[in-house]
Amino acid sequence: MDPVSDRLPNISPLLNPGVDKPARLRRLLNSGQPLALPGAFNAISAQIIEAVGFDAVYVSGAGLNNGVAGYPDIGMLGLEEMAQLAGFIARATHLPAIADADTGFGEAAQTFRATQSYERQGLAGFHLEDQVFPKRCGHLEGKTLIPAEAMAEKIRAAVAARLNPDFLIIARTDARAVEGLEAALARAQTYLAAGADMIFPEALTTPGEFETFAQGLRARYPAALLLANMTEFGKTPLLTLSDFAAIGYNAVLYPMTAFRVMMRAVEDAMRQLRRDGGQAGLLSRMTDRKALYALLRYPAYDALGHGDATTRDAP
Repeated sequence: MDPVSDRLPNISPLLNPGVDKPARLRRLLNSGQPLALPGAFNAISAQIIEAVGFDAVYVSGAGLNNGVAGYPDIGMLGLEEMAQLAGFIARATHLPAIADADTGFGEAAQTFRATQSYERQGLAGFHLEDQVFPKRCGHLEGKTLIPAEAMAEKIRAAVAARLNPDFLIIARTDARAVEGLEAALARAQTYLAAGADMIFPEALTTPGEFETFAQGLRARYPAALLLANMTEFGKTPLLTLSDFAAIGYNAVLYPMTAFRVMMRAVEDAMRQLRRDGGQAGLLSRMTDRKALYALLRYPAYDALGHGDATTRDAP
């Protein structure tokens, strides 16, 4: 198998920023095919997602809290930390990136600031949720919701704050687990009326619920964009991208898939290292130095330090 770096664009995104990623994301969402958004928990995982051929990337709040800081997903990282970490990921690839902005880091005024912070960091969009802070993982019990109108105020603040009208504002509702599916649908309609571009119904429990939700929302808002979450080990059954195509969803998140696979791989490797007292038996399971440097486009950075300010990578 060829290294994934062989399939990367020739130009380094960090040395050649400027692509209108929000506009690109909008085109992908309106292409008629559901957009797969694997979750990245750091910049190199996002570069791998790009290299294997995905068109967009997701930055999970759980991935950042768990993987960077060692916190559970209860909003322990603040706005500045979340925006900066998401920005490292967003700028490391040519792909548009959507990020988790939790509850907007406060009320409507804080959501206004959060919108501009995420946009300045290079994100193409974010999602806000209607939980009370401190929030809980969407697939755990014990969630509490803010009033629908309070969430609508946050959405209106986000719409007013964005500088690029294509920056995607996604409203996530956790109402299914708290108030039921009909309440979740009613909240989604309120959020679209407030200016949300896309609806993210969290923790639906059956394929039928996804279809019922989509049909109910589109009956009133035919052009509404819909996002599904395919996290593992939660309340939602694992459906395929083609399943979501059949019922009209525009995008699907795989927020922690790479993270969970990484955890198992690291654990297995560390057990073997502890047992063997050396890493020789692990080499075949590693990305080698050459492939890593190619993925990072090392030659382009090396050229900057030798009088060659070109932003194109070496062949």
